[in-house]
Amino acid sequence: HGMGPVPRGLSGPEEIDFPKKFAKGTIVVVVKHRRLYFVTERGRALRYVVGVGREGMSWKGTAQIARKAEWPSWTPPADMRVRARKKGVFLPDRLDGGRNNPLGARALYLYKNGKDTLYRIHGTNEPWNLGQAVTAGCIRMLNHHVADLYKRVSIGTTVIVM
Repeated sequence: HGMGPVPRGLSGPEEIDFPKKFAKGTIVVVVKHRRLYFVTERGRALRYVVGVGREGMSWKGTAQIARKAEWPSWTPPADMRVRARKKGVFLPDRLDGGRNNPLGARALYLYKNGKDTLYRIHGTNEPWNLGQAVTAGCIRMLNHHVADLYKRVSIGTTVIVM
């Protein structure tokens, strides 16, 4: 499957009690806790450790999954390429999917009112960054975990980032 081993301390997901106000099938991301919750039934959820947006880069709100991709290609947004260039890093216009792709094994594309937010829930080839605020706003997961979540969700799934 090409996802590599699961790093120590990142087993899971763990099933936990969760507030009953969230409907079954909803994804809830709590940025300050750096956790993603997939509601399995009212009052229960699977908890995953995630990486979130660094200060000033985090997005919050409600969106829907409008697209899913396995081993997705990555097209860095223009503003990300400009920020990187200012630091002396030159990002490609596009990178094919695979082990060296920063989107990892799976990507869930977040849309709001039918428009692409440019934010994703995706895998990572940098698992040591999970549990930290290091991304440009996307929600990063261990490749094994995003593959698990990918199987559980469908197009139209509600995602709440708070």
